[in-house]
Amino acid sequence: MPRQEPKIRAKNFKEVALGYTPEMALEEANRCIQCPKRPCVDGCPVNVDIPEFIKALREGNMQESVKALKGKNALPGVCGRVCPQETQCEAKCTLGKQKAPIAIGRLERYVADWERNNKSAMPPASSLPSPTGKKVAVIGSGPAGLTAAADLAKKGHKVTIFEALHIGGGVLMYGIPEFRLPKEIVQNEINFVKSLGVEIVLDAVVGKIDTLDELLKGGYDAVFLGTGAGLPMFLNVPGENLCGIYSANEWLTRINLMKAYLFPKFDTPLRMGKKVAVIGGGNVAMDAARCALRLGAEQVYIVYRRSEAELPARKEEVENAMEEGIVFKFLTNPVRFIDDGKGWVNGMECIEMELGEPDASGRRRPIPKKGSEFVIPIDTVVVALGTTPNPLIASTTEGLKTTGHGTVVADETTGKTVKDRVWAGGDIVTGAATVISAMGAGKRAAADIDKFLSGK
Repeated sequence: MPRQEPKIRAKNFKEVALGYTPEMALEEANRCIQCPKRPCVDGCPVNVDIPEFIKALREGNMQESVKALKGKNALPGVCGRVCPQETQCEAKCTLGKQKAPIAIGRLERYVADWERNNKSAMPPASSLPSPTGKKVAVIGSGPAGLTAAADLAKKGHKVTIFEALHIGGGVLMYGIPEFRLPKEIVQNEINFVKSLGVEIVLDAVVGKIDTLDELLKGGYDAVFLGTGAGLPMFLNVPGENLCGIYSANEWLTRINLMKAYLFPKFDTPLRMGKKVAVIGGGNVAMDAARCALRLGAEQVYIVYRRSEAELPARKEEVENAMEEGIVFKFLTNPVRFIDDGKGWVNGMECIEMELGEPDASGRRRPIPKKGSEFVIPIDTVVVALGTTPNPLIASTTEGLKTTGHGTVVADETTGKTVKDRVWAGGDIVTGAATVISAMGAGKRAAADIDKFLSGK
């Protein structure tokens, strides 16, 4: 797929990947062999009808391609950009056994973008089903909540989404940079969910304004929890409370939702140092590092305690970061942060690591090398080690079972919690994971909620 040149894109927040041309999309769609077993569909957490939308695309029937794509997925423009297809649908592609698999994600993005740019060419939306008279509260407007809400609305239930922030989208808006997922794309797909009859109530912090029990007593027949995992994890090493050290959550929220990247048009700047270290190796770490570069940092490091082979981030995002000039410090772990004498960080003492036997995650366990300490001069740090759920709802809801990590206990297949009439899905259940896995959880929960509301 065409992309901006590294030296150019490292200085702007415009989308890096530019999308297929019609000719490129047709050429890629023609590679699909339309195999009868459809393993790609089984590899998709939301079971998109992949062969159908690709077949319609190559036949030139874009309206039918959109219909097939959106039949199971309310957020195709999002998924086409940030879903790790290479480990899911594309990993199951029959063609991938001998050649490169079909670029399903890129075709998904192409079809979604075509619809967005050709709304007048789309046939009128089919009428919504007759109202069932049942009401569902969805807490959180991230990928799990939006998916659950859309599927429930299609069944005729009245759905209200309660969103704590001032704009809908959850992690899609505050956690993923503009250059990877433009805000316009997210809001366009939220508008589609609204068109199904879903109401979104903003600035509504459930657990403060209303508790879960108050919603259930106030007329809602069921509740779906999709609040994600927004509580950051830290290293817990000396000096971590110095000024100039951010959690990735704060860093990305200020940039994405408070529009620090548009300063001075929006007066919400970050204090950006010249030398920035991002601790972690996932997609969030790549996003944080690449944002720092675009906001003027002269040197940006990714500091990761394992080797390049163990990086959990998507290969595409790692390649993009390296091309843009991010320096990777592998087998390196911070042990303390150094004070400049005025309460600000100006250095990071690290220790070299070596890999031992695999741990519970299946990856080789990093072991410190005695006497290998060294200092990296830095003046800004972003800690991107993962997140856990905010405890607000769990602490204000009697009978909701949680794990020691703060995640809500819910059935993997149905999303049902131990609390009556409450379902949950996405990062609030699994901890920080992918957008598409959260969507899959929202879809499964919606199906079970519908069975409950229908008396089945």
